[in-house]
Amino acid sequence: MSAQHPGVLSPEQWNLITQAIAPLNREQLTWVSGYLAGLAATGASAAPTGEQSSQTASGDTFTVMYGSQTGNAKGVATQLHSRLQAAGVNAVLVSMADYKPRQIKNETHLAIAVSTHGEGDAPDDAIEFHEFLASKKAPKLANLKYTVLGLGDTSYEFFCQTGKDFDQRLANLGATALAERVDCDVDYEAAANDWAEKVVAFAKSSMSAAANNVVPITEAAPTVASQYNKQNPFPSALLVAQKITGRDSVKDIQHIELSLEDSGLQYQPGDALGVWFKNDPALVEELLSLTQIDPTTVVSVKDESMTVSTALIEKLELTLSYPGFIKAYAAATELPKLQELLGQPAELRAYLAERQIIDIVRDFPAALDAQQLIDALRPLTPRLYSIASSQAEVEDEVHLTVAHVDYQFNEVRHQGGASGYLTTRLEEGQEVGVFIEKNDNFRLPQDGNTPVIMIGPGTGIAPFRAFMQEREATGADGDSWLFFGNPNFTQDFLYQTEWQAYLKSGALSRISLAFSRDQAEKIYVQHRIIEHGADVFAWLESGAHVYVCGDAMRMAKDVEEALLEVIKTHGKRDDAGAKEYLVNLRKTKRYQKDVY
Repeated sequence: MSAQHPGVLSPEQWNLITQAIAPLNREQLTWVSGYLAGLAATGASAAPTGEQSSQTASGDTFTVMYGSQTGNAKGVATQLHSRLQAAGVNAVLVSMADYKPRQIKNETHLAIAVSTHGEGDAPDDAIEFHEFLASKKAPKLANLKYTVLGLGDTSYEFFCQTGKDFDQRLANLGATALAERVDCDVDYEAAANDWAEKVVAFAKSSMSAAANNVVPITEAAPTVASQYNKQNPFPSALLVAQKITGRDSVKDIQHIELSLEDSGLQYQPGDALGVWFKNDPALVEELLSLTQIDPTTVVSVKDESMTVSTALIEKLELTLSYPGFIKAYAAATELPKLQELLGQPAELRAYLAERQIIDIVRDFPAALDAQQLIDALRPLTPRLYSIASSQAEVEDEVHLTVAHVDYQFNEVRHQGGASGYLTTRLEEGQEVGVFIEKNDNFRLPQDGNTPVIMIGPGTGIAPFRAFMQEREATGADGDSWLFFGNPNFTQDFLYQTEWQAYLKSGALSRISLAFSRDQAEKIYVQHRIIEHGADVFAWLESGAHVYVCGDAMRMAKDVEEALLEVIKTHGKRDDAGAKEYLVNLRKTKRYQKDVY
């Protein structure tokens, strides 16, 4: 769309407006339209938001900032921002990706919600700000009052490490904590709510109210949201569960199709599907036998009464192990060997890495009170799967690419909680609770002419199947290049016929394959990136967006190192220059990752 600036605006003002709205998507443009309509109706002037507010706002501004990989930290921050505004506090909400780090010196009140992934790594949108606060460029912050909420998973060694980093770095720069840092496990809602209450109470008592300055926002085109969400999942019927790796493959990867008919649920390529699975009844039966608990015993889970058997099948985590269970189980059983294991962190981590909850109880069986067992376990949390379809193609369906976790340990079969449920226990026509988890950090370019590079080994291919369905359905003309890898060509080329069809139709311009076990020397996608480095860099220079999906611990880091090597070699840059180039890609949303 193009237009000439109207007479009421100067050319300079018109240029500022067009520059500001250029990166916005349709939903964001709709919101801005409504916001400006509200300003016009009241005669108010536009209040600065995001990093602009930190430059111009008074000390009565409370900045709520988030760094989010999957959207949970953003959700916590958004709710806190809404509660502050409702309390009459002049609050602004900003992503760390959109924040100019040097503006931190102008802040007086700051609340941070941030997640941790991988080996204690900051989420993508927090990397620049995280590094800035650790650098010599970071200013003294004696006038800043702050608080941090970290999201993490106690199954991992570096639990909430990014939140701890922010807390320590802000304190080292002279800032004062207005509330203690909160480290949240996977079941974070209650702790996040308590934290938000403390923040709002502090803000109300120490900051001047700004209720009279709040501009009402008029939605230009309100959309009807589905009634189904994480707390109220949609009962989705299983349509298809089909193995898509060969009989001799070392992997069992399955294509899952679920119905969303009559749900009202809408998703975009890049979003994830949350799956509320049920634990294996056979596993629960053995666990109750080992702890000598009657399955019909009534217990309480979050003030809800049910049988212990129902609680273990539907409400509690059994397939992921974590230090908290060992601690609670040791306290309940008073077994010396468990107490000894607790005192050896390295040995404890190694022990838990190989075992599920049932393995711990097999190793240390003991009679327990039913409520003791329930209280030792953490709540079951849904698993998130990258969506492998576009609604432009499949309409009222959603497709997943699921790696079935299925292995032998101590001569006993073990399965993943959600993957085992979807692939072996849920029968066609039966229902599973699902919801859509938005991921605005993994989006196709708005302009269909923009080239895209997709890097997704293994099940990381899932969102790129959705990308291609979407681009073909919308008639996107931009070039596309897929890097895919797996162990063997004949056994593990996921969706092979579909990719060949996309190549034939021209929807897919190039494909580079890395089958690691088809030759003596293992070849992975990062090797193909370096091999085709000159072309990769040419695509980057022509404006290509790069997407990486898959394993965060190894693959994503190896791919990033390969990209840096390509930029150095073919862009004639040193280490610092290559890193700056990649950072700029990330800041302009041209380098996006969906890693787990």
